[in-house]
Amino acid sequence: MKKDIFINQTHKETRIAIHEDDVLVELYVEKPENIRIVGNIYKGVVENVLPGMQAAFVDIGIGANAFLPFSEVEGESFLLDQDDDDDEDAKPKRGNRGRSRNQNHRHDHRRPNAPKLKTGQQILVQVIKEPYMGKGARVTTNISLPGRFLVLVPNSNSIGISRKIYNNYERRRLRRSCQEMKPEGFGLIARTVTEGKDDETLGADLNNLMDSYKRMEKVVKSKPGPVLVYKDMETVSSLIRDLFTNDVQKVVADNKGMYKQISSYLKGAAPQLLDRLVHYNKKLPLFDAYNVQKGIDISMARKVGMKSGASIVIEQTEALVSIDVNSGKFIGRKDHEANAVKINLEAARAIAQQLRLRDLGGLIVIDFIDMSREDNKKKVYYELRRELRKDRAKVAVSYISDFGLLEMTRQRIRLSLLLSATEECPVCKGRGRIMSKAALTTQIEGWFRRFHSKKREFRLQLVVNPELAKFLRSGRKNVVRSIQWQHFIKVEIIEDESKNMDEFRVISKKQGKDITDDY
Repeated sequence: MKKDIFINQTHKETRIAIHEDDVLVELYVEKPENIRIVGNIYKGVVENVLPGMQAAFVDIGIGANAFLPFSEVEGESFLLDQDDDDDEDAKPKRGNRGRSRNQNHRHDHRRPNAPKLKTGQQILVQVIKEPYMGKGARVTTNISLPGRFLVLVPNSNSIGISRKIYNNYERRRLRRSCQEMKPEGFGLIARTVTEGKDDETLGADLNNLMDSYKRMEKVVKSKPGPVLVYKDMETVSSLIRDLFTNDVQKVVADNKGMYKQISSYLKGAAPQLLDRLVHYNKKLPLFDAYNVQKGIDISMARKVGMKSGASIVIEQTEALVSIDVNSGKFIGRKDHEANAVKINLEAARAIAQQLRLRDLGGLIVIDFIDMSREDNKKKVYYELRRELRKDRAKVAVSYISDFGLLEMTRQRIRLSLLLSATEECPVCKGRGRIMSKAALTTQIEGWFRRFHSKKREFRLQLVVNPELAKFLRSGRKNVVRSIQWQHFIKVEIIEDESKNMDEFRVISKKQGKDITDDY
């Protein structure tokens, strides 16, 4: 599989696009006002402990208090005044190693006051989810420091090897190497890119991680909370660290400073990859030259067309993401069942790609075209599962129900692409629709009735958008003329392009002021 990374930097934002076989599969947008905080470690202060919610709220000094579920609290090493995977799949093991995280979570429900947390207590936490729509960041006490090849896990003795390393001999070699070099009181996780690396390379990475940990310790001991004690890399640097592997053919950056920054990092971490880094300096925009912009435009649309003529429609709400599969222009030559299977299989591939590209998280409900045969439902289910394996985020998928619905969840770490790249419409307030001209006309008529019942004034101005003014004057019934005859009021229409389509204002000529909100 051909894999490329493109980095476009402007004064207002940095965009990182990932192509697989010349198809846009991931897009990251970072703005100066929304700097990434996932991976940062804070010395926080416990604000509230709520056993009923099985959680605590921690002040980490960034605005809204962070959310700490009891299921993310293990051991007592986090109290400052008293076999595994890497990347998203890697979770360091602590405490009772015979008990899984889910079992710990169930155990907490039976013992709601299990964590020894008190208001005002200082606590060491790491951000695992960005703040989301007014909610604070989600944090954990399971601290880990990621490097290029290894992940350092304080207060642990476990060794983890990435499941993406399939060679058993290599797994045993890495486990032995990690065991020999592991400092006392620390655990290590070998990341996917450690495959084939010698002990000298891994040892150098471990030394860098230990230096970072010692610097963090100094800040923890010298400064009171809330305070940032360890800052993870910015989005670009972290993606280069995590994704710039041997299967990436090239990384193209259009900013000279960014190019030098990445080059400097690679010289120390992966010098063999330096020749794959390219500085783009042509006049045509980078994303246009490599056909990235087209994929971005598709990712912003509600409706995504497929080669067969069918389509999927994606709707985001606060509760969940709904995806509807439509046959659209598809014309099959077989029976309905065969057509439905063909469209659903194509849709499964498109949906997996769009979930990854748009970075949609939380509960997702997919309405596939109805299929009657169980074997066909299984085909679609397993096709979706297969495509989702390409996704770095954790997913859980349920079987297709009798109603043709499939429910799944996808790990949410940061804002979806739509929310990070767009703003709420000041007119529709996020609904996507505005009041119709007919409904607004009824509202205007109601306003004049209320005004006439309370006030005797005969000269008013009605300020509206030119499109609405045209509607009010058109048709067999001229609305403004009708209002004038009914209430004996002289109404002058003023066209104002700055007014929204669903907005009107009424000005009193006698008082010389806006009286809309008075009636």
